[in-house]
Amino acid sequence: MSNTKEIQRRIKSVSNTRKITSAMEMVAATKMKRATDAVLATRTYANLSWETVLNLSQANDSSSLHPLLKKKDKIKRVAMILISSNRGLCGGYNNKIIQKAHDSILKHQSGPDQKDIETDFILLGKKGQAVYRYYGYQIVAEFDKPDLASRVAEVLPVANMVIEDFLNGKYDKIMVAYTDYINPSVQVPRIKQILPVDIEAQDENLGIMGKDTRVGMDKDFVDQKREKHTTSQGHNYEYLFEPGPKEVLDEMIPRLIEVQLFQALLESNASEHSARMNSMHQATEAADEIVDDLTLYYNKARQAVITSEISEISAGANALAEE
Repeated sequence: MSNTKEIQRRIKSVSNTRKITSAMEMVAATKMKRATDAVLATRTYANLSWETVLNLSQANDSSSLHPLLKKKDKIKRVAMILISSNRGLCGGYNNKIIQKAHDSILKHQSGPDQKDIETDFILLGKKGQAVYRYYGYQIVAEFDKPDLASRVAEVLPVANMVIEDFLNGKYDKIMVAYTDYINPSVQVPRIKQILPVDIEAQDENLGIMGKDTRVGMDKDFVDQKREKHTTSQGHNYEYLFEPGPKEVLDEMIPRLIEVQLFQALLESNASEHSARMNSMHQATEAADEIVDDLTLYYNKARQAVITSEISEISAGANALAEE
């Protein structure tokens, strides 16, 4: 009898857990719907704005007109903006983006002249602190990350910080590590170089949000931009600035960088809620299977107890009849 009571306690415990995971799945699904709507509403604008930045980086004398378009001769220090979640229970979402950032750092430190490159992390999301616990990278700043971003102003503090640090020479490159939302089942961790703006950057550090990097779309994008903005005579298109190049670029380039960070945040939020919804859905299904198995064990144990009791009663009845 004690065995059946123990099974009953386990069934009740798993059933209560199932209620929690089912509720979390519904909450994540609601948030995912809002987050994906925001991503799809802004992605075209963000991609076109990034294309504009790349075009400006190819324009004649643009790099000399604005320091945000100017490449550094030697890379000594890099800032990595890492966008993770504030909470867990979202499968491998955080582990994948942290591992992607770590692998990218190792890859770009493999050259003989790049081993002395230092990387500092700027966090958006509390789970990004694992880069210090697991790999010992220095965290220089941490910003609050909203679960559902709605305004560019929510990324202005981190955008202003990295732009100022880049202009002051503290960092030679600014990267952002985020998770690209492809669909509810597929989210791809990505590393993107946002400063300096450079179309010649390595493929994994460039590209358009919403593309699946596993099929090499970054390289296709770069090749298309080079081909599109070079005429048959080999000359780049010229850009006219009014009232002047410096005035236009001073206002335009920082705003476009802010848009890229905001879109990266939207992509990460949509990916996070999708991953959490899938994780909670799998947990709910696993709970259902466990309850079914425990119910079967309970019925078998209960049947064994009943059979044993019937046998004892029959044996007692037979003993009385023989007397």
